[in-house]
Amino acid sequence: MNAEELRAVQAPLKERYRAEAQAALVTLRAQARLGEGITCKVETGKALVQAGLHPASGGDGLSACSGDMLLEALAACAGVTLNAVATALGIRLRDATLHAEGDLDFRGTLGVAKDAPVGFRSIRLRIALDTDATEEQIATLLKLTERYCVVFQTLARPPELSVAAARA
Repeated sequence: MNAEELRAVQAPLKERYRAEAQAALVTLRAQARLGEGITCKVETGKALVQAGLHPASGGDGLSACSGDMLLEALAACAGVTLNAVATALGIRLRDATLHAEGDLDFRGTLGVAKDAPVGFRSIRLRIALDTDATEEQIATLLKLTERYCVVFQTLARPPELSVAAARA
């Protein structure tokens, strides 16, 4: 897809969303169901993924770790956003590899130390680019990728969260 094709696809959406802000509000959903042992099966839309405990918290390493899945979602979202932004700006990328990594202190999630946080202490996203773009173009590309990547922005500015239970 080139910049013109991308604009052609997005132009009617942008026009509609400017005219009808409510039309831009979309609720995304995810569903999971308890699996065997201490696992949970997540429907990804393309496949069923079995998530389980990370080996650092007692898992056997055979199931996907939700922390890894969060980092994978960040890398995927940033990659799609990077590609769309590069296309829109006419920046040719021969290749790009995105690396997301995060630091966890498992004492927190295991309840071993009250001062240890539950969750990532820090997350880093590195992008290796194969391009002839100038340094200025790369800086713009990264700035816009960061600005428009949904997962990055959600992690940077957490939304209001809630948990509710219902009987099956």
